[in-house]
Amino acid sequence: MNGNTVTLVGNVTRDPELRFTPSGQANATFGLAVNRVWNDRQTNEKKEAVSFFDIVCWREMAENASESLSKGSRVIVTGRLEQRSWEGQDGEKRSKIEVIADEIGPSLRWATAEIRKNDRRGPGEGAPAYNGARPAANAPASAPPPSYDYGDEPF
Repeated sequence: MNGNTVTLVGNVTRDPELRFTPSGQANATFGLAVNRVWNDRQTNEKKEAVSFFDIVCWREMAENASESLSKGSRVIVTGRLEQRSWEGQDGEKRSKIEVIADEIGPSLRWATAEIRKNDRRGPGEGAPAYNGARPAANAPASAPPPSYDYGDEPF
């Protein structure tokens, strides 16, 4: 068994951004906020901490996530942690840890969901093909941090 498995339950902080590699492979990223609430035994006050994670998914899951999820959706993500490193435009080395999703599902704690199975698709069977007109390849590498508004979501 792989020792690098993580399961997160939280709220989507930004709509999935669907991109395609030059070979046509779908990739989607979105943010996930995970809340932890506890009572401080010394002060008897309710405390809360929020952790933010970048979620990455590939292929059919990327396309399904892009079609199904939106900011505020409560989801369960199972995957693995992966560190990615690069050199910034300023020459500084940067890195981040992302969750590479193996599974994504709706949380049914405070909502219902309708599951619709997709037909299996392969090359030449209606699977998307890279046609050069897909969004994303030229999107900026870093964007300003998104603002978060959770409304009345009880989490």
